[in-house]
Amino acid sequence: MFLFLHPMPRYFVKLAYDGQAYHGWQRQKNAMSVQQVIEDSLSTILRTPSYVIGCGRTDTGVHAKEYYLHVDLEAGLDLETVRFRWNQTLPPDIAIHEIIPVHEKAHARFDATAREYRYFIHRKKDAFSYGRSYLLRKNLDQEAMQEAAQELIGKKDFEAFARTHSDQKTSICDLKKASWTFLEDEWVFTIVADRFLRNMVRAIVGTLVEVGEHKLDLDAFREVILSKDRSKAGTSAPAQGLYLYRIDYPYLQHHGE
Repeated sequence: MFLFLHPMPRYFVKLAYDGQAYHGWQRQKNAMSVQQVIEDSLSTILRTPSYVIGCGRTDTGVHAKEYYLHVDLEAGLDLETVRFRWNQTLPPDIAIHEIIPVHEKAHARFDATAREYRYFIHRKKDAFSYGRSYLLRKNLDQEAMQEAAQELIGKKDFEAFARTHSDQKTSICDLKKASWTFLEDEWVFTIVADRFLRNMVRAIVGTLVEVGEHKLDLDAFREVILSKDRSKAGTSAPAQGLYLYRIDYPYLQHHGE
């Protein structure tokens, strides 16, 4: 007699977190991560070991306005009750927004078709932006920064902006959008691609700041991209200004901005 075990239903969980207190998303041996807190909390309310798969890594101090994970849960659970109890056991800097039924092979990381990051810079000291934005008082050439950002768009090799010795199999990314919004006291860099390399956005922002400082002209910025050499690009911008802002999936209706 054979017993056929049906897989548990799979769910996507939409959440957000402030990354200041954590050493990134991914569980680590000797440092607190968002994944560890999420899994420990879910294990507590379900009274069974629980494991989740995230849509990607974020580094120490990086935030997520929108993040997705997938998890397999027992059938018949009241999802709203799970969400409520989960939020009750989580710290205030992590919030579960929605638990969404998906097909059994849905994958939070591999099924994403686009990711949007935003990098926030504040121009004047602001107590409420501390740890959540990068204070940068320098006078920068906005036009040059915007022009250089357009050079990033397209399917290209972004190895020059990747963390060295990373485990990425390829450094090719299809970049759909890269643009600045310049307000009086706040600058925001928005970048959208099918995938990102480790540290890529922060390295790009740091290099664009060098363009704004006239340390690099447009031709030199193009040469940085073509060089595939991290040492040619600028210093990475600080982690606190970076937010994972949106994730797109072909089978989810997006409710964000």
